[in-house]
Amino acid sequence: MTRDYGKEIDGINAQLDEIKDLLMRFTKQSQKKTGAKSLQHIEPMRNMHSDKRLSELMEEMCEKADGEGITGFITYLGVFASGGCQSNWISNQVNTDRLLALIESNIAVKVLACIGNNDRLNMLLALLHAPRTVAQLVEECGYNTTGQVYHHLKPLLAADLVREDENSRGSYLIQPHRVQGVIMLLAGISDMLDTKYTQGDWEQITD
Repeated sequence: MTRDYGKEIDGINAQLDEIKDLLMRFTKQSQKKTGAKSLQHIEPMRNMHSDKRLSELMEEMCEKADGEGITGFITYLGVFASGGCQSNWISNQVNTDRLLALIESNIAVKVLACIGNNDRLNMLLALLHAPRTVAQLVEECGYNTTGQVYHHLKPLLAADLVREDENSRGSYLIQPHRVQGVIMLLAGISDMLDTKYTQGDWEQITD
């Protein structure tokens, strides 16, 4: 009896197609039941937070970043109220590729150089609490002269981080729309200091 190998191969291919079809249907049914979605280059994080809304937001960002083929997204929100002023902010799905570009363009180093000074940080801290006059800044920040205050105010004014209070001449305050940037920068520093997983010795770091 002569075997028809061509027919046998066709039969095997047909069986393989049936198996593939069954696997695809099974996968789709499993995804439908679990709400899962197969991603290409990002591992989906499920039930990451006890707050269901936050977990769903995380899953949504994983899927969106994977679909757009980028490094990721971040979402943040907050409120800060002090000295009779309040700032609220919500930034949703900020593209992390664009954040990384701030280093590549040297913008990040310019911003950090502007405020990465103990005197300016102390000044920003005082102004976060409430508007201050130059005389008050001299007293509260430990300066000896008003000239020292103006020296450190100048770059902060140029960067539009600080402005003169239009309702009280001679007083200065942090631009309301810049408050979130200062607070979020401090949040980032707090993350870097977090000892939950590792601990660094920041005292040994020198310029």
